[in-house]
Amino acid sequence: SEKLACPNGHPLDIDELEPRAFSFNSPYGACPACDGLGTRTEVDIDLIIPDPDAPAIRSIQPWTSSPNAGYFEKLVEGLAAALDFDPETPYSQLSAAQRKALVHGTKTEVSVRYKNRYGRVRNWTAPFEGVMGYLHRKIDQVESEWSKERFLAYTREVACPTCEGARLKPEILAVRLDSSSHGQKSIAGLTELSITDASEFLGSLVLGRKEEMIAGAVLKEVQARLQFLLDVGLAYLTLNRGAGTLSGGEAQRIRLATQIGSGLAGVLYVLDEPSIGLHQRDNQRLIATLKRLRDIGNTLIVVEHDEDTIRAADWLVDIGPKAGEYGGEVVYQGEPEGILSAEGSITGDYLSGKRTLGVPDERRAIDPGRQLTVIGARENNLRGIDVSVPLGVLCCITGVSGSGKSTLVNQILAKTLANQLNRARQVPGRAKRVEGVEHLDKLVQVDQSPIGRTPRSNAATYTGVFDKIRKLFAETTEAKVRGYKAGRFSFNIKGGRCEACQGDGTLKIEMNFLPDVYVPCEVCNGARYNRETLEVHYKGKSIAEVLGMPISEAADFFEPISSIHRYLKTLVDVGLGYVRLGQSATTLSGGEAQRVKLASELQKRSQGRTVYILDEPTTGLHFEDVRKLMLVIQGLVEKGNSVIVIEHNLDVIKSADWVIDMGPEGGSGGGTVVAEGTPEDVAAVEGSYTGKFLAEVL
Repeated sequence: SEKLACPNGHPLDIDELEPRAFSFNSPYGACPACDGLGTRTEVDIDLIIPDPDAPAIRSIQPWTSSPNAGYFEKLVEGLAAALDFDPETPYSQLSAAQRKALVHGTKTEVSVRYKNRYGRVRNWTAPFEGVMGYLHRKIDQVESEWSKERFLAYTREVACPTCEGARLKPEILAVRLDSSSHGQKSIAGLTELSITDASEFLGSLVLGRKEEMIAGAVLKEVQARLQFLLDVGLAYLTLNRGAGTLSGGEAQRIRLATQIGSGLAGVLYVLDEPSIGLHQRDNQRLIATLKRLRDIGNTLIVVEHDEDTIRAADWLVDIGPKAGEYGGEVVYQGEPEGILSAEGSITGDYLSGKRTLGVPDERRAIDPGRQLTVIGARENNLRGIDVSVPLGVLCCITGVSGSGKSTLVNQILAKTLANQLNRARQVPGRAKRVEGVEHLDKLVQVDQSPIGRTPRSNAATYTGVFDKIRKLFAETTEAKVRGYKAGRFSFNIKGGRCEACQGDGTLKIEMNFLPDVYVPCEVCNGARYNRETLEVHYKGKSIAEVLGMPISEAADFFEPISSIHRYLKTLVDVGLGYVRLGQSATTLSGGEAQRVKLASELQKRSQGRTVYILDEPTTGLHFEDVRKLMLVIQGLVEKGNSVIVIEHNLDVIKSADWVIDMGPEGGSGGGTVVAEGTPEDVAAVEGSYTGKFLAEVL
């Protein structure tokens, strides 16, 4: 019809199609049911029945884990009698009508005979509300936060039933483009494709002469932008991927692609470790992109530890020789070849092969009886795979960017273990079940997040060694004469601290429109304590002087006191000897914060039943720091613990006892296990990209 309305009397009319109608952020295009969000919070059947092969009577998680599990078993038995099935039949083998009744309820009267906790037998008949009805009723009725959280754990964001997650009105989704490679697609169907597939789709559009004239310039522009994303190694991302789900390295590379697209010249770009989270295969593409930015007339300053990027540079500045107060000098500057023979450059020693991270003489044996097995993992791009992770060894999960490593380890394995071992309440990714949890009693996830958000937190307070140092000062003769307890030596509470700066050592001066300025406190001169507290000495040092010592010096100073020396020795072992004992946590880098966490784990008495999960622990670490980190990780495994590491760094992978390589590609081309075994086994597998690079270093 002329008015774009339905001629058959249906209440459907379409406004003139404009670009804004294809945006889910605009009321002209957004699905009215979900306001363009594409999701709603609903009870999820996969969380209610995690294992469909379990017997029907024990398959419903909210009921089997309830304190009244016995009552719910009788309820299911009553339904089984009414609908004529055996309650021990696996849920997956019930008929569609029986499954629907169990989940959504039925009007059929069900007879229940139940003995309550007082031993009285009750009989009654009532319609069966089903597990969905039960959960909806409980979520509405319960008042305590704890109970509400317990029932909300069975809900997750699911696709909006009206638009099926497409976020747009049905009439907008009816507009389609035809391509010879991927068939017809709406705008939502196009954004579900990976960047590679989207580029193919737009390159093979079926257009007439008139349409080609209209679309030619637009297509050229879109294809150029997709090509930039392909060049920085993001081929596996889908166009509709949420910005919040991108890793730091992915977000940085998207910004990089935007800059290439702008085509500016004469710009100074400063990049901080652009190779974070990139597989060696994608690294070459990234370097080629950086060179292209240089070739069109820009200057790039790149802070980087990656060997390929260092060798590809035109000019190299090596800062050192060591870290902390033992660094801060320019050790070498010039062409990259010259650093190989530079005196005193640790970077040069590793690049020239004078120092290396060796391959272990023998790998630890795998115990087939001690394994964590994920059955039927199907979150994101995982294709219903079963993966076994051996325990008591160092196991490395590898694969190209986007192959499903983080989904498997962080979303499924870590969240399931956190729920079962640490009593967390997280929603794990979709998988039938995780077996072998009984071999473990604790999960520790070690990441590079700061150890403290305030300047009051430091390595000494985080590891707990500061409590012991304060007690030691309280034991001195001078402190006893004055009646000082351990609390007197804390800079966080009144009594011993300098009240002018409240124990901060600095004063904050607000500058309105400029960043705040911090100046040393003029009363205590940054010592944090008042004069009386600083008059108490141990071996000639005040508490402020002890906090100002580098950890390596403090370890020697406290050597006779074994309880303190043990903590400090571990910090020195993980390569943090140069950090001052009282150095604020906010000034530590990600790698340093991670090693403080590992050190506090290392000095605990080990039962050998802990699993550690590390996601790319070598991010931001120099070759020498990687060597120190590997000593720490191997130390944890030596105590009988299990360590699972997601990693691209070949030095870590070649030191592992067991490698699981995901892939073969990223995104929709990944989600399967390509190879597993010792690093030598994986290096021999033809279809593994990791194996190809691993073979060169073994």
